[in-house]
Amino acid sequence: MTSEKRPRFAVLGAGMSGILAAIKLKEAGYDYTVFEKADRIGGTWRENTYPGIACDVPSHLYSYSFELNPDWTYLASPGGEIQAYFEGVVEKYGIEESIRFGHPVVRCEWTGEDWEVEAGDGFIGHYDWIVAATGILHHPKLPDIEGLETFEGASFHTARWDHSVLLDGKRIGVIGTGSTGVQITGDLAPRAGHYSLFQRTAQWVMPVEQVKYTDEQRKEFREHPEALDALYEELDHSFHDNFGNQVLDGNHEFFDQVRAACTAKLEEIRDPELREKLTPDYTPACKRLVISHNFYDSVQVPQAEVVTEPIERIEPKGVRTADGRLHELDVLVLATGFQVDAFVRPMTIRGLNGQLLDDAWKERPSAYMSVTVPGFPNFFMINGPNSPVGNFSLIRTAELQYDHMMRLVEHQQSNGAKLMVPSAEAAKRFEDERVEAAADTVWATGCQSWYLDDRGIPFLWPYPFSRFTQEMERPRFEDYDVA
Repeated sequence: MTSEKRPRFAVLGAGMSGILAAIKLKEAGYDYTVFEKADRIGGTWRENTYPGIACDVPSHLYSYSFELNPDWTYLASPGGEIQAYFEGVVEKYGIEESIRFGHPVVRCEWTGEDWEVEAGDGFIGHYDWIVAATGILHHPKLPDIEGLETFEGASFHTARWDHSVLLDGKRIGVIGTGSTGVQITGDLAPRAGHYSLFQRTAQWVMPVEQVKYTDEQRKEFREHPEALDALYEELDHSFHDNFGNQVLDGNHEFFDQVRAACTAKLEEIRDPELREKLTPDYTPACKRLVISHNFYDSVQVPQAEVVTEPIERIEPKGVRTADGRLHELDVLVLATGFQVDAFVRPMTIRGLNGQLLDDAWKERPSAYMSVTVPGFPNFFMINGPNSPVGNFSLIRTAELQYDHMMRLVEHQQSNGAKLMVPSAEAAKRFEDERVEAAADTVWATGCQSWYLDDRGIPFLWPYPFSRFTQEMERPRFEDYDVA
């Protein structure tokens, strides 16, 4: 028996994944609505506008496979250019009319027949499927440092950048040395009157050349799309089948190669004390590998200082470190990352029998095959818990996950069913296997990172890209209850 009713979809979020879902749903002729909390699209690239922001994946790979962009200006394009790309895609495919801007979803509740979705302005609608495309890099994580609120200068998180604050010639302090802190340093250290980078842990920084595409190269891509397709395929193979898979093996010679490349750049640092401060003591890629073309040059300008003494507290005039020194500042920047385990929260999500997603995730977030959750029928996540956010392209991942969802929808429709939900047994089996595999990856070799959950287990997809592709292309329908 096949259901004649075409399902309706509620897409939560108008970032990269939500835009993808909207385009594909529109092309397939489905009824859908996109709910976006902000006043425009973009997700991470709308929220993060700090100086130096850029993608750490090659631009031609960080593109929808069906909408390759011949006009990227750099190998790793700046954030504003990426935001403009998504805005152009939204306009080209005509999906903006389906987006309810300024409509943060506050509640999704399974009624027994469908999902009731309530937005912050009081709007209530009913949908057959929820597509949670909320991302993970948009809830700022603030450091728990005494006196943070007492600082008298300008202070803000990198995802809430205050562009009204003048920076040139100022005394700037940055807390955090992940990808964001490194990118900011590359831009701001040469411009500051004094620049203090507060480092808790040294990072492996992979040196890359900032390749700028010439007008002739971009013209070639425009006039010969087959050349652009070939470049995309080359990057896809190199990134996923080489780097993406090799970081899963904590003993692979790949890490010796990464260490050698990073160390060679470190050895160019003239000051031995600074070089020692910036030299990590853990396996490369245990934390997210930081990519930069200018970090080591920027921290060597005369006005830059890398501070490794622990921060004791924040005072009105600056940062007091454990050695008693007050680092006086005009601007304090918090490059302290995001609440990566929030996912769809703080929305209230109620599934079968009124179960709260917060209760299902009381210990920690998890998802069957990274996309669905027992007890929450017709509820699908793109780049949700346990997705390969650490070593695969997020766009490539999102495209595979969306296609996986449509296979589930088609299976449900072909059975004339209203709901489809993974069994608790299947989810537990997958999670047990995933945890065991994750313990053997480089992310579990002894460093502290945002890849680790409360147990110290990497919460990422621990298998090769080929396994991810296979699981997405061939859903295990026997692991789902259909009714």
